[in-house]
Amino acid sequence: MNDKIMKKIVFLAGLTLLMAASCSKESFNEVTNNTPEVPDTVTLVPVHVHVSDFSQTQEDFPETRTTSTPNSYSGVKAMILAFYSGDTEVYKTTQFKGSMGETETFGEFTLSLPIGKYTMIVLGYGYFDGDELTLTSPTQAAYSSDRPRETFSATQTVNITTTEAVEVSATLSRIVSKLQIVSTDGRTDDAANIRITFSAGGKAFNPTTGLATVNTGFNNTLSIGAKVGNTSNSAAYLFLETDEQTMNVTIETLDAQGNTIKSSAVNNVSFKRNRVTKLLGRLYTGGVSSSFRLATDWLDDTVINF
Repeated sequence: MNDKIMKKIVFLAGLTLLMAASCSKESFNEVTNNTPEVPDTVTLVPVHVHVSDFSQTQEDFPETRTTSTPNSYSGVKAMILAFYSGDTEVYKTTQFKGSMGETETFGEFTLSLPIGKYTMIVLGYGYFDGDELTLTSPTQAAYSSDRPRETFSATQTVNITTTEAVEVSATLSRIVSKLQIVSTDGRTDDAANIRITFSAGGKAFNPTTGLATVNTGFNNTLSIGAKVGNTSNSAAYLFLETDEQTMNVTIETLDAQGNTIKSSAVNNVSFKRNRVTKLLGRLYTGGVSSSFRLATDWLDDTVINF
């Protein structure tokens, strides 16, 4: 390819991860559409619902009111950068924070592209050994490994019209919902893992919209980190079909052989993108099987004017 029609793009660590925005949908639209939205005048956070033995809370991610660089935020350990001409992949690379060279900076990319119009996709996620995140188009990406991780995305149009060097920066928005499960009883010595089954949502998503492309649900198994006798705190992530979604969640406590010690069904659990839904209840004691009903009383809305 002739060097005269090549362009050097420096993708700086101006890739700041936007974990703020009181409304995750608003911040995501600002990235993808480049059109400011009128801010909401009402914020309904948190919403608290009591459920039989479990209480359900929906709240902000702890970090949502700040912005961070890729290097400073521990929740992102890998980044994928890709450029597409239509549906044709022109360039794609993946950075891993733990394997950067001494002269390299996580979140900074240098590459060359021909003159043309491109869709740029950037994904930041919490990588662990064995994780597999595959990006195949501006509208298709999926975790093929056991569980999704905390995931951020940005989509942007990049026009290269001259041979002058171009600098591009983007702000990534969190596009997952998080389930946090906190036990109110201590771990028993036979409990080894927790299996979480979502009746909806998925591990595949559209990077441009941030929404799930599969809504059939899935399950994943998490090891219990708490010591015997201590309460435990487990977390799982999922992509939603819409910005807010309600589904059933089954929580099973397993022994080392995978046998179910206790099973808890929580119906009509509310999730919202870029929000944490928290379930608190007994995971280790109180019988082999438990069924839970959703209480219909909601706490008063929290209204903040600005």
